[in-house]
Amino acid sequence: MTSAGRSPVTGVLIMAYGTPARPEDIEEFYTDVRRGRPPTPEQLADLERRYAAVGGISELAARTAEQVAGVQAALDAVAPGEFACRFGSKHSKPSIERAIEQLAADGIRRFVALVLAPHFSAGSVGEYLERARRAALSSEMSIEAICDWHDKPFLIDLLAERVAAAFAETGTDPSDPSTELLVTAHSLPVRFIESGDGYDRRLRETAELVATAVGAVRWRVCWQSAGRTPEPWIGPDLLDVLRRLPAQGASGVVICPAGFTSEHLEVSYDLDIEARALAADLGIRFARTASLNADERLCRGLAHLVLQAAQVGTGRSL
Repeated sequence: MTSAGRSPVTGVLIMAYGTPARPEDIEEFYTDVRRGRPPTPEQLADLERRYAAVGGISELAARTAEQVAGVQAALDAVAPGEFACRFGSKHSKPSIERAIEQLAADGIRRFVALVLAPHFSAGSVGEYLERARRAALSSEMSIEAICDWHDKPFLIDLLAERVAAAFAETGTDPSDPSTELLVTAHSLPVRFIESGDGYDRRLRETAELVATAVGAVRWRVCWQSAGRTPEPWIGPDLLDVLRRLPAQGASGVVICPAGFTSEHLEVSYDLDIEARALAADLGIRFARTASLNADERLCRGLAHLVLQAAQVGTGRSL
């Protein structure tokens, strides 16, 4: 406690991939994604086409802001005045480093770091956390990291609820073997799997928990949105799996992008446009699960993880 009788404030750094704020920002964003290498004119035109197809920019910035506000509200409900949430982006503004500077400027000396992605890999969540740790060291701040939450009951319950609703949309239920459940996450280079960091295992654990919760008799894991680089990426690719479904006796598909927590380009284009169009061409029923976005139960679950990491949650419930 401080001399005024108040608990010291703990920061919460909430991180996500980021997205261009305007169509004019797409090239700068893409260059950052490519680690400072400008895209070719063809690469830039392809990404601009994808953003144009979903309205010019994605919903990610707005949905992430709502998630951050939701976590803050959940924390305030049980620990008023103890936590200050800030958002830091991997590839757009405000950056992870800038968000930590803001926490330090507010006089905060310790923070909890949380990435809005459930499955740890050194090539995804690990990169966010490493940047946060470096910036914390530079600012002489302490950091507690939430590395992974792929099997937490609140996540599984939310995904299972959405899977059941998506099956209903196809006119079937999870016990119907004519409709297959595909659980997806963003692909990464195969070298991360070969290093043994467990990213593929974590997605399969999520998928198995969700499939068990809804009673799905036909399901598998696949991967989406692989990068356009020469090295091999984790497979099987979602679109390749879709193409094989009719020959494997499936007349419907439900896609659950479990690796993503909100609407953004990899959902609104890669699934809602690209995968949906392929399913239509193949003559199979298609549904994908609704995004978690700022569902109050997600925000409460994440806030509980923050409380645990900050070791101030004893005797409190969300």
